[in-house]
Amino acid sequence: MAMTNCFQVTSSSCKVGISAHCTTAHSFASPDKLNFPSSSSYTRRDFNNSSVTLLPTSKPRRSHFVCKAQEALDQVQPVTEQTWEKLVIGCENPVLVEFWAPWCGPCRMIAPVIDELAKEYAGKLSCYKVNTDECPNIASQCGIRSIPTVLFYNKGERKESIIGAVPKSTLCSTLEKYIDG
Repeated sequence: MAMTNCFQVTSSSCKVGISAHCTTAHSFASPDKLNFPSSSSYTRRDFNNSSVTLLPTSKPRRSHFVCKAQEALDQVQPVTEQTWEKLVIGCENPVLVEFWAPWCGPCRMIAPVIDELAKEYAGKLSCYKVNTDECPNIASQCGIRSIPTVLFYNKGERKESIIGAVPKSTLCSTLEKYIDG
């Protein structure tokens, strides 16, 4: 999944003659599908095999390769009803689970804090999130009545819960109780 998000090629805006404009973004499928200018003349063949000169709208820009793999690997992973037992209950590491919903303002406030904790405690802590709109059975099993709620599990056993958008220091002090050195 990370490799499919890793490469994206974006070509610059250009003007063909006077009337046509183009701005394109291509997936990195194969090198033969990429259209890089090979000379400074910006000349290519049209559909009718007549020569067309490409006139840049501003300075000519080169295509850019953007790696998005790091972002894909750092995100807090979602948990569903099918993966709950395996990822949360069956995990040997301490687990932080955030219960949230997309329409919840405080949930959007605490999400970056959870992302930071996932990065800081990588390898020592597993961080997951449960969308309560998509997985209401998990929320009712855990007794979630308000969101955001953050639950802490250690070796499959529920230890603590924190309700509301709390500061990072509050979450860190709770995590430190369950993380080994």
